[in-house]
Amino acid sequence: MEITNKVAIVTGASAGIGTATVTELAGAGAKLVLAARSAETLKRLAASLTAKGHEAIAVPTDMRDPSQITTMVREAKSRFGRVDILVNNAGQAAAGLVAEVALTDVRQIIELNVFGPLLAMQAVIPLMKEEGGGVIVNVSSMVSKMHIPGLGAYAATKAALNLLSETARYELEASGIKVITMFPRTTATDFGKNSIGNQALRQRQRGNASTSVPVDPPEAVARRIVEAIRQELPEQYMDR
Repeated sequence: MEITNKVAIVTGASAGIGTATVTELAGAGAKLVLAARSAETLKRLAASLTAKGHEAIAVPTDMRDPSQITTMVREAKSRFGRVDILVNNAGQAAAGLVAEVALTDVRQIIELNVFGPLLAMQAVIPLMKEEGGGVIVNVSSMVSKMHIPGLGAYAATKAALNLLSETARYELEASGIKVITMFPRTTATDFGKNSIGNQALRQRQRGNASTSVPVDPPEAVARRIVEAIRQELPEQYMDR
């Protein structure tokens, strides 16, 4: 897809991969809809982009709330008249062994990591069909292809997102809508610090990640996301 003048919604836009993706898409000429729970951070980011000559609006959104997701897409359509790109990036991890992880934590990340992207897809697909196509990027994780003690619940949510993406890719092919699954590995963000659940496991995982695996800057992940959008790749990885 040619990105110039396309309208892109980015969820989880207030930090990390989300902010980097917003910056990268703006540089490619996209019109941005920034979504996250951090209203003030979003507003500052949108103002910064506008001051640089980009078109951007902030729409504070909790991706666990269906009504707020509906409002997010409605605001995008109202401001820009269409939605061409959706980057489902908002997410959260939960640390806990399968034998003891709290169901309240699991429910919380299922709502954010699975229901949120699904509802956002359902909201934008009719708009994309009206325009003859679009691109949806679902940000998964390499954890979904691994077996890391303490991250089983989080991996399960991303595995569910993978299958939703793969199925939607085939279902929407005739509509001209491309569905891309992005697989970041460990990224230099506060994602781990913002995880919920067992504190000791969270600290141990952060320590292991800092010494045993490659760590990518969020800007590198964002460049891969934008590359995947341009090339309309079905999947994108960091090590290829």
